Amino acid sequence: MPDPDTAAAAAPDDPGVAAEIEAVPVQSASAGVARNTAIFSIATGLSRIAGLIREVVARRYFGTSGAASAFTIAFQVPNLIRGLFADAALSAAFVPIFTELLEEKRRADAFRLASTLVFVILAALGAITALFIVGAGVVMPVFLPGDEFDQDLVNLTVGLSRVMFPIVVLLGLNGLVVGILNAYGQFTIPALAPLLWNAVIIGALIGLHGLFEGDNQIYAYAIGVLVGTVLQLAIALPGLRKLDFRLTTAFSVRDPLLRKVLVLMLPVTIGLGIINFDLLINSIIGALISEQTPAAIDAAFRVYMLPQGMFSVAVATVLFPTLSRLAARKDFAGLRATMGTGLRQIFLLLIPAAVFTAVLSEPIVRLLYERGEFGQSSTDVVSLALFWFSFSLPFAGANLLLTRTFFSLQQPWLPTKLAGLNLALNTVVSLALYRPFGIAGVVFGTAVASLGMTIGQYIALKRLLGGDLEGPRTLEAIGLTSVAAALMGGAAWVVHRGLEELLGDALLAQAVAVGGAAVVAAAAFFGVALVLRLEEAQQIERFVLRRLRARG
Repeated sequence: MPDPDTAAAAAPDDPGVAAEIEAVPVQSASAGVARNTAIFSIATGLSRIAGLIREVVARRYFGTSGAASAFTIAFQVPNLIRGLFADAALSAAFVPIFTELLEEKRRADAFRLASTLVFVILAALGAITALFIVGAGVVMPVFLPGDEFDQDLVNLTVGLSRVMFPIVVLLGLNGLVVGILNAYGQFTIPALAPLLWNAVIIGALIGLHGLFEGDNQIYAYAIGVLVGTVLQLAIALPGLRKLDFRLTTAFSVRDPLLRKVLVLMLPVTIGLGIINFDLLINSIIGALISEQTPAAIDAAFRVYMLPQGMFSVAVATVLFPTLSRLAARKDFAGLRATMGTGLRQIFLLLIPAAVFTAVLSEPIVRLLYERGEFGQSSTDVVSLALFWFSFSLPFAGANLLLTRTFFSLQQPWLPTKLAGLNLALNTVVSLALYRPFGIAGVVFGTAVASLGMTIGQYIALKRLLGGDLEGPRTLEAIGLTSVAAALMGGAAWVVHRGLEELLGDALLAQAVAVGGAAVVAAAAFFGVALVLRLEEAQQIERFVLRRLRARG
């Protein structure tokens, strides 16, 4: 998704400083992006932690059982449709055009376009939802190949998908609302909304599962997803009132602005749909291994997404409206500098996160999940999947920012084509390796495909922008970050091993061992990074020191 001569000249010191290129002084703009990134990171981090608690509760009740796998696939199908037509695809196509209209002082046109899209979403996604609910009994078995799922599990998957499919309409509307709020620099409420979503699901799991029997207890999870999605949209709506947004019926489906959004949305839809289809492919191939494998992959993926959501999603989301403004102004020098800064921030945070996750994958999974229906055998298979997922973490984070750079330029076809190649590579590698290596082979395909996608997008962007993307500077940062992360990984392993032998394996002891290793790892990483004079670490140090002095 996301460069200005002014930004390049600004030589930003703080994380995210180069991103905010507004008609205000550079210091003030930089502080705005740093503040937005920090707020969004904290809010998203809280939501991810809540999501992890949701997973802990769900695994406590359902482990990696066949019912858990049925839920995983039942949820991924509407999630795939959402990726094709709803929030992420719609927002990625809508925000650049909406922002461009605001830049041109055409606020009325921008709001009329938003109103038009509300009615289009209700009509189109409402029809798709109705058709799916009627035909789910025919559609869902397609995603359950092989003989690992018996007829009862197939029927359960169909029923769960019918309960959850209406979220497609709700998330379509939510994507539009969040896009408007983000264009106006409002990130906090949209970032906190998933916190409520997760809280509702946790409440439903605890309060409703006892109303059902056997495998049907997992319907409590599906009901929580549906109710949580309704409330997630509801808390974002008041933000529109503050912008004086009024829904109007004075629209036309022949509006050229609507056509522009839909034309731009087509490749975005295909590209993001392919990305979401990657997850479904993992589950489908996993179903060929055993009925437990899709649930195990999903459990590992949820842990893997915690640092992804806290860091790369925060950076990419906060930068996207700014990148769209830069693209609208044809300020490509600043766009290159902004993207380079964002990439280095992502690698600074996700490379050590990947190393820590790989080194302590089994202790992390045991601490989070091993209770109730989730036993040692589940820990073994989920930790193996998490280990291999960790290799794709930095590349997946970079891909998020690179893809949004293309979208901000309203040039989505290149990442769409690359996403297609990425899907093919993931599928081929996973199919080739799942028999000899099981779940590790399936997840390794994701890591290989993520690396290929990063390289492909970077090369394509360099050609498109026709200038230096600060490649040597970014490679140097990656090298120094990797050295610091490797030393950090060793320190984390030693500290965890020592605390584990000293304290034993009780739940509190596990928490102290993993938490202590994390604290030492973070201190070791940033200490080594500062000794190596890693610029991005120095930026964070200066940012923190300034904040501490301001409060002192």
